[in-house]
Amino acid sequence: MLTASGLTKAFGPRTLFTDVALQLGAGRRVALVGGNGTGKTTLIETIVGLQDADAGEVHRPKDLRIGYLPQELPVETGRSVFEQVMLGAGPVTELAARIEALGTRIGETDGAERDRVLAEYGEAQARFEQIGGYAVEADAHRILSGLGFDPADHDRPMDEMSGGWRMRVALARLLLSAPDLLVMDEPTNHLDVDSVAWLEQHLAGWTGGLLFVSHDRDFIDAVANRILELAGNRITEYVGGFADFVVAREEHLAAQRAAAAQQARQVAHTERFIERFRYKATKARQVQSRVKALEKLDRIEVDEVDDPAARFGFPKPRRSSRLVAELHDVTAGYPADDGGEPEVVLRDVSFGVERGRTVTLVGPNGAGKTTLVRLLTGEMPPLDGRVTRGTNVDLSHFDQLQAEVLDGRRTVLEEFKTVPGVGTDGRNPRTYLASFGFRGDAVDRRVDDLSGGEQTRLALAKTLAVPVNLLVLDEPTNHLDLPSCDVLEDALTAYPGTVVLITHDRHLIRSVADCLVEVRDGRATWHEGVPDRVLYPKRPEAETGPSSHGAQARRATDEQPAGGGSKGARAGASGPANGKAGGKPSGKGARDPKLARRRQLERAEKAWEAAETEVVAIQERLADPDLYQDPDRAAEVVAEHESAKDRAAEAMATWERLSIELDR
Repeated sequence: MLTASGLTKAFGPRTLFTDVALQLGAGRRVALVGGNGTGKTTLIETIVGLQDADAGEVHRPKDLRIGYLPQELPVETGRSVFEQVMLGAGPVTELAARIEALGTRIGETDGAERDRVLAEYGEAQARFEQIGGYAVEADAHRILSGLGFDPADHDRPMDEMSGGWRMRVALARLLLSAPDLLVMDEPTNHLDVDSVAWLEQHLAGWTGGLLFVSHDRDFIDAVANRILELAGNRITEYVGGFADFVVAREEHLAAQRAAAAQQARQVAHTERFIERFRYKATKARQVQSRVKALEKLDRIEVDEVDDPAARFGFPKPRRSSRLVAELHDVTAGYPADDGGEPEVVLRDVSFGVERGRTVTLVGPNGAGKTTLVRLLTGEMPPLDGRVTRGTNVDLSHFDQLQAEVLDGRRTVLEEFKTVPGVGTDGRNPRTYLASFGFRGDAVDRRVDDLSGGEQTRLALAKTLAVPVNLLVLDEPTNHLDLPSCDVLEDALTAYPGTVVLITHDRHLIRSVADCLVEVRDGRATWHEGVPDRVLYPKRPEAETGPSSHGAQARRATDEQPAGGGSKGARAGASGPANGKAGGKPSGKGARDPKLARRRQLERAEKAWEAAETEVVAIQERLADPDLYQDPDRAAEVVAEHESAKDRAAEAMATWERLSIELDR
């Protein structure tokens, strides 16, 4: 159990938190919430030992293993994705490297030296099996798959991974290490809907201690059994998930307000007595007694939630045509560097976006959501097909790097005034910024002094201040706190134009979206409304093996190949089968492809199980000390083992590929 007491931290004249006490241990899954800039990251860095508190102490037992996932990571190179994740296995990884080195030396030596190396190899194999080494490797592959890595990516060099994917590798490494206490700062920022659903399932069964910062209400509700709220420099603990926290906080605030009101009435009564009898000699003792009592009184402070109470007066954009944007039989991708065949990302995409709708793009990272946005914004042309924008369409685009182009030398107000038209359109810039949480002196703070979430909020304020009728937002909630997410939700609700949104925040999607476009496996599927099965995709159980990874066919009448939808897309825009000849098949022929794929999957699973059985059988032979009495035979069994492992890995990759294809 990690315990902290009396923690206080200040930067200059600003106190972040004071007298914080908490306990973290097995079974406690704690979500830390609070506004941007309140000190959440500073608090968790103090807890894990990266910062020192000004006062108070943190007691960490010597044998407590802490795993920490920060928001920013150093660049890791020189290893593959799988090798980087296996670093989390500690002794298992070291022993695996030793076994591999010994296996190489067996073929390079002879005579007595070879016998000695074989003996060491046998001992290492026995130890590796004893500590569950082969199960750990399978766990590493399973965790990587759950976090959205294709089997082919497991062997890719870390040098090739983007920041978001490196963050996933770090998360996979932490989960594999299974620390006693897992601490994470915004773990869902770089995940997609699928991976968030998998991580929820994995962490809901976490038996160690867990402390995490998140702005995702659904994620908090699914994982946490306690909430710590950092507000007004103090920590308040609530038992339960996010929904329980909201109710309990309101009850707590109501009780605080009632107590504060009662105290205020008592203070007012005492002050009236003092004022009335201040100069009356016979009451001097009573007056002095009451004056001293007021001086010593511990005033009740109400921990009011920092609610921006946003009221948005958007500049009225000009009216666009009814059809804001349309894609017809579009194939999209990127030309090859060598002039060969282009890399195709999306095929046969056909849909239209009508004026006034909010369309959300969902799907795995790397599936083509950003490519689709680039098509809509005109940043890239299609390889084939047609993309058209309507008349009088004015566009503003917010992407994940928007906060990085702010000028850190300017104040918040100065940076905001760089938006064309601000200050000359009748709106007060200070009032507008206040709706985004920048009140009073906060507008005079330098951009460099803002937290990451505050910079994102300022970048959003600049984007939404532009008088346009089409907003394109790519992951706008990353690094935002819960109040800021509420600001964004209110802004999008009040926005009079059309919105195309990419986000993994399912609460925001349910609150603002009219329809979804699911981007997956090179296709884009239109969903009218917001079906739960798309927001909460069925994922393999977090702790089980291949038997639970069965195919899950998800088909429904409201799913169309991104050309349907009675409002957001023109009915029949893509024609039958996306404009291809032939209608919907019927009878037995319609079922044959799926049945055939299921049979393929069953055969692949049996092949995988057979390959794993062979590996286990050879491991048992390698663990037999008598084997090494015959060095030549031992060397043959070592070679058999390496071949069997390769066959098992190939069988697993085949099973995963077929499972994913059938699942889609």
